[in-house]
Amino acid sequence: MNRLEAGAYEYGCIVLGATLLALGAAILHASWNIAIKQSGDRWLALWAQMTIAGVLCSIFIVASGGVPHEAWLWASLSGITHVGYVWFLARAYDLGDFSVTYPIARGNGAVLAALGGVVFLNDHLSIVNVLGIAIAAGGLFLLAGPADNKHVLAALCVSLTIGIYSTVDSHGSRVTGGNLYPLTIFMTGAFFISLHGLAMGRAQEMKHTLRTRWKPLTVTACASVLTYWMVLLAVQRASVGYVTAIRESSVVLAALFGWKVLKEGNARRRITAAGVVLLGLIILVAS
Repeated sequence: MNRLEAGAYEYGCIVLGATLLALGAAILHASWNIAIKQSGDRWLALWAQMTIAGVLCSIFIVASGGVPHEAWLWASLSGITHVGYVWFLARAYDLGDFSVTYPIARGNGAVLAALGGVVFLNDHLSIVNVLGIAIAAGGLFLLAGPADNKHVLAALCVSLTIGIYSTVDSHGSRVTGGNLYPLTIFMTGAFFISLHGLAMGRAQEMKHTLRTRWKPLTVTACASVLTYWMVLLAVQRASVGYVTAIRESSVVLAALFGWKVLKEGNARRRITAAGVVLLGLIILVAS
């Protein structure tokens, strides 16, 4: 094997690793979002989940000897953005179907993250990459279908926060390197979301939620940490647009779950849209 072939082989292995990480994250991400949708007070459930994740990550980081100081700047920006993410996500789930909220939020979030990677992080996307992302995003919109304006607005606000924190965290993960940066995000997220919750006067409700539902919330907290850890490891190996688009394959799982389990209807549109998303992802991976 000559040097050129060795380089191509190494690059292929790197991209394959990023793809597998993103696909694994997709399954986990859809799973914990479904659990949140099925909870009673979604905002409280998200706050509790983030708090548990923050505590677990704090213990792990301290035991591991800490992270570079520069990590905290990017993690703090991400943590502040997660306040809006949690609030709008809970509102969107309160206003409408899971299989509408999730595609709109994740589809737009993937596009905005891809743009953020190109504009701010010097990522490169080929024409074929852009085509694959565009087809996948189009399938996500088809998957969402018609929806109430308030619901769509809330989901679009979720996507805006996704685009912001994905770009910030991708940069933070790349400049700090290693495997611990993703954990800092849950620490800062828990801190800023808790400040928001306390300011809203919901401390007693939070205590009750943690006391009565700590077991399932710990499971979703671990799933959310593992999900984002896999994503940020993937963006160290591939462009933000590539990783976020692959990750949004979770939308196909979410649509099928919404149809079969939550009985949200429109099976023909969901199956067609899932096929369009899959086509976009195949083009993206093949390129």
